[in-house]
Amino acid sequence: MAAAGAYPAPVNAQPRPSRLRWLIVLVPTAVVAVLEEVSDTFWDPSLPFPLDSLLVSGVVFLFSLVTVLYAFRRIDRLTDALRARNAELEARSASARALSRVSVSIAAESGLDHVLGAVVAYARQLLAADVAVLLLERPDGRLALRASDGLADVQRASPGNAEPDAPDADAILAFVDPGQAVARLSAPLQRGGSTIGVLAVGSALVRGFDVDEVETLTSLASQAVIALEHDRLEARLRELAVVDERERIARELHDGIAQVLGYVNAKSQAVDGYLEAGRVDQARIQLAELGSAARAVYVDVRESIIGLRGPIEPGQGLGTAIAAHARRVAEASPFGLELAIDPATEALRLDPDAEANLYRIVQEALTNVRKHASARRVRLAASIGDGVLTVSVADDGRGLPAEGSSGRPGYGLRAMRERAARVGATFVVEGRPEGGTEVRVALPLAGHEPEGLAPAPSSPAAPAAPASSSLPSTPASVG
Repeated sequence: MAAAGAYPAPVNAQPRPSRLRWLIVLVPTAVVAVLEEVSDTFWDPSLPFPLDSLLVSGVVFLFSLVTVLYAFRRIDRLTDALRARNAELEARSASARALSRVSVSIAAESGLDHVLGAVVAYARQLLAADVAVLLLERPDGRLALRASDGLADVQRASPGNAEPDAPDADAILAFVDPGQAVARLSAPLQRGGSTIGVLAVGSALVRGFDVDEVETLTSLASQAVIALEHDRLEARLRELAVVDERERIARELHDGIAQVLGYVNAKSQAVDGYLEAGRVDQARIQLAELGSAARAVYVDVRESIIGLRGPIEPGQGLGTAIAAHARRVAEASPFGLELAIDPATEALRLDPDAEANLYRIVQEALTNVRKHASARRVRLAASIGDGVLTVSVADDGRGLPAEGSSGRPGYGLRAMRERAARVGATFVVEGRPEGGTEVRVALPLAGHEPEGLAPAPSSPAAPAAPASSSLPSTPASVG
């Protein structure tokens, strides 16, 4: 950071207030005593009345005048110091209010352009500058103008006014008329130990910048870096969300629709062959299997469509949403469904990220059961105890393949484990003694309550009997 300015000089030593008070009392007393002694000893015998009295009065008047002038001068200095201190406190208060407004803008996610515009506007206002600019480093290493305040016309780089490649106070001269930046002050924008830009102000008058102004500009530069980093991370999160959703859709298409369509193609060729050979009964069997495959692909497509929408409809709770999804899956699956949803979880709402990841874990677990477990019964349970939400999906099928093996279930388990870790939940997959597999996820509720809603109960006082329903098995679908 480059700065041109005068820093406050140390205050000269002054008499202590207690000593000054005693001097104010003792000095006049001593002067009156001396005058009285001189008047009685010298002036009364040599000067006739009233000359001696006039002389004493004149000396007392002069002394009083000097004393009063000194006192007034002292009071004026203290008043000026108090005014200067008050002005300094007002400036610091204004700087604190400005930083608070910028922080609120960042917290409210009011947009990067708005935040950076507020930063340069406050920098110009608080430092009483004529112009303020925020420059950011481009991919080629040069600095580019990102936000400004007080610029009538932004000067573009020219052979005589080249684009800057160093984030210092002189970088402002590439975009500002030098007459507007006779005095300059800058603060670097630093992220992770590297400089990514500069916040600079310029003044048309020759002036200095004190320590408080340097600190103010540095604080505003830090706020700008926070806003830039916040925007970068938000963009990165959006990119990762898009990539994650694309990978999920690709897996669903590959493992569901693509395989079923290949199966349908093979069966249709078989039907054509049977019809040419006059084997109508075999052709009908193949057509029945094609119908089952069509129902299976319908379920896959419906799950994909639901996955593209928000997992929980407005007015629903987490427990109600996962139970509704489980019923939809069971209606088109060869297994019966048992629900054990604690009433405390039916209307439970969490922050959007926790809700979405828990819902996707249940969705993935049920998909694995439908496609790979060959289960006859599935139990979905959700309960709250000691501030922890526990959701489990248990089946009596053949079990899922071990972690790290080939196949869709292993990939799905890794995806579920990653989703649980993303929201701070524990994830367990284990075999059941009676056969089958149980997928269980436990999420501490602290810190996951959505804003504006009451926190979820940590442990129900007298939990009601869990809702339980059973659906009859349907004919197995081909997939």
